[in-house]
Order: sequence, then C-alpha cells, then structure tokens
Amino acid sequence: MKALRTYFSYDSFRVGQKEIIESVLSGYDTLAMLPTGSGKSLCYLLPGYMLDGTVLIVTPLLSLMQDQVEQLKAQGEKRVIAINSFLSYQEKIRTIKNLHNYKFVYISPEMLQNEWVLDHIKKLKLSLFVVDEAHCISQWGYDFRPDYSQLGNVRKFLNEPVTLALTATATKEVREDIKTTLSLENVKELIFSVNRPNIAIQVFSEISSFEKKELTIQFVKELKKPGIIYFSSKKAADEWATKLQSVDGIKVASYHAGLSQEKRILIQQQFLYNELDIICATSAFGMGINKENVRFIIHYHPPLQMESYLQEIGRAGRDGLASVAILFNGDGDEILQFQLIEQELPTSVHIETFAELMKKKVQSFTNIEQIELLGFTEIQWRLLERLWNQYSDQRSFTKMAEHYMNQRMETKIKKLYEFRSWIKNNTCRREQLLSFFDEKLEERPKNCCDVCGIDWKLYNIHEERVNHRPKIEWRMYLKELLNVK
Repeated sequence: MKALRTYFSYDSFRVGQKEIIESVLSGYDTLAMLPTGSGKSLCYLLPGYMLDGTVLIVTPLLSLMQDQVEQLKAQGEKRVIAINSFLSYQEKIRTIKNLHNYKFVYISPEMLQNEWVLDHIKKLKLSLFVVDEAHCISQWGYDFRPDYSQLGNVRKFLNEPVTLALTATATKEVREDIKTTLSLENVKELIFSVNRPNIAIQVFSEISSFEKKELTIQFVKELKKPGIIYFSSKKAADEWATKLQSVDGIKVASYHAGLSQEKRILIQQQFLYNELDIICATSAFGMGINKENVRFIIHYHPPLQMESYLQEIGRAGRDGLASVAILFNGDGDEILQFQLIEQELPTSVHIETFAELMKKKVQSFTNIEQIELLGFTEIQWRLLERLWNQYSDQRSFTKMAEHYMNQRMETKIKKLYEFRSWIKNNTCRREQLLSFFDEKLEERPKNCCDVCGIDWKLYNIHEERVNHRPKIEWRMYLKELLNVK
C-alpha cells in the first residue's frame, strides 16, 4: 500500500489489482482476467517500480502503445519508450542500443520477430514480461493476431522471465490457449467477473433502417456525452461523422484503420482531452482507449461475437458512473455479419495466390500498402505467412491452410449464432452475458437492461424532464426519452 501511494498517489486498489500484483511480486507466472476499465496497467507498472530490472510490455496497437507512454511521461516517468514505426530509423537504432536505460519498454509483437531486436532485449535484466490483450494469442479468440502466436517462442528465447498475461475478455477455451501458447505450466490464474453493473444494456432486436437512423440522431442530441458509435465499415463511420457534424454544438470525428497512424493518434488524443464529443468508429477504436467519462456506446451495426461486444461497451463508465450501451439489430444486419466474417479470413483464391508468390520467392512484405495492392488485408497476409513457415511444400501448405480456414469459419459462425441468440432473447441480458463467461449474476443492478428496466433520466442531458418508467414497449419509452420539450 505504501508503494501504491508513493508511485501513484492512490489510497486503495481496484478489484483484482492487489491479488495480481502480489502474484507477480512472488515470482509466479500469472494469467489475469479483469473487467474492462479496472486498471490493468497498474498490475505491471507498480511491480516494475518494485523490482530490479526492465519491464517488457507487448501491446497489439501503436495507438495504445503511444497512449500508455504519453501517460507515463505526463506523470514524470522518463525511463519509458515505445519501439514502433513512429521512431525514425536512426532513433530506432539508438533506442535499441540503449535499452538498458529504460524501465518500461513497450513493443509490438511484430517487432519481436526481428532477431536483431530480440538479441538486444535478451541482454537486458527482465523483471517482467507482459502480454497485454492476451486474448489476441488465441486462434479461437475474437481478435486473433498471428504474430501474438509466436510469443511463446519469444518467451523461451528470453529465458522464460516471469510473465503476466492480461485480458478483459477470454472464455475458458481462450484462456487455455493462452497458457499453452506461452508455455505457462505452473501459472496462477486470477479470474474476476466481467460484469460492469454501472453500464445499462439496451438492445433493439427488431428495428427498421429508418428507425435506426432517426434514433441515432436523437440519441446523439439527448444523451450525456462523450460517446462512441460503432459501425461495421470505414465508409459508414465517415458518412455518419459528416452527418453528425451538422448537429448543433456536437464535435465529432471518425476513426478507423483507413486513417494514417498520425491521424488516428491525433483523434484519440482529441477525444481523451475532451476536444471531441463523439467518435464514429470501426472496431479499430477499441483496446486500450482509457477515457474514464464515456457515457454511452452505440452499436449502429452489431458486432460478430459476445467477446468483442463486451470489449467495446467496456469503453463506457470507467469512472464508475451511470452509462448506457445501446445496440441496434436492424434490417439486413445478419447478412452483413456473415459477409464480414467471410471478408476476415483468406479465401481459397488468397491461399493459392500466396502460395504462388512464395514459390516465386517473393519476399515478406512489411508495408501494408504493398499487401493491400495484392488483394490481402494485413491480418490475412500474416496469417498465411505463419502457416507457410510451418510447411515445406506448396501442396501441404494449401491443404492445411484451407483446413485451418474452414475451422476458423466454423468457430466464427458458431460465435455469431450465440451472439444473435442473445440479441433475440427476452430474458435478462446481463444474466445471459455473464453465463457466456461461466458466471452467475449475484446481484441485479437497479438499471440492468431493457428486459429488466432502465431509468433513462440517468443518461439524458435533460434528466429532470424524463420520468422513471418500468419496462414498457420500447417505442413508448423512447418517445418519452427523446421527444421531451
């Protein structure tokens, strides 16, 4: 507790933090699942100050990495660095040669595939090896990153330092995959509830395209801000950002993978420092967005599985105050979800094209523009690259790649059906959500979900004008919520 006050000026731990920190300080490899917004970074930062050596933190997103570094620097910590593409070539060389001067080193999993970088890291005295967003390791997880699957080999090369794997959303199957991939044999598992009782859950399970558009505009006008609206495509995010800019007094921007890294970080910083009210985003705006006062999340299009839904609504209410998550399921959304699943994975044509390129000894690409010109997404390319390295001939590769993609497709469709069943269910949504993660709802919050009832005045900017209503037909209580004058 003394160290907590000394380094962070906190008087108490949040749920799970103390147990995880004690486990790490005792030298145990630890797999921890904490609810979104519970302060996972403290679980490695505080041990980092208390242990002698360097903390190596693997993170999947450059924006997440930059945000963490900037926050630490703002708190006065100078011994922190992010090794990523924002460093010039000369800066990167100088940084890696002087890694011993840093206490906290943030790095992408892709950078850890570089032998020269790994050789320099191996010379360090590592006190802790941190895998943040560890669900990205699992091929069955919702946000699988091929380079994350190599972290077990990296860990062995670094002589198996004490390891902390952190995630907010992982089923039992995914947690087993994390332990296996990282070779965590005598690991201590610390699993805490994913429940966020301060986030009310509202689902519109049958809604027309017209109603969806009208309600989105009205919610933007009436709900307390800031907020995030999730869309399934970059085009939709851009179009809605432009549309909402015409709403008086609303400052809005779009965020997606089509923007440059510099632009994405600028928008993220503007949002964090309250210069924007609303972000219209794709799922690219997700992990690690640490803004405490987000009051609402709207899913204009439903995501593809429960894990990503839980991760995205977890952006709200990190200050513990009342927040609301609204999901629309409208005309054509089910078809759209199936199309998105098909686009995520390499097709047979992708597999054959990739094999031909490798046969011609085309070098591995690191430039995303080059990869996209060939008709691949970066994830598709890296996934096929990983599989190619496992097989010595084109025929074996093609056969195994197609088998692997079929397995992945079956898993994704299964998860989609589970999520759609939840959307259409007429029982307590929170109870069903927790059961997905093998949890039971111990105590139902006052503002639980649309099935159990929500007091909308908590979320409306004109809260004195909205009266509490028990559960009634949604068009009736939305009329009261949104059309008050």
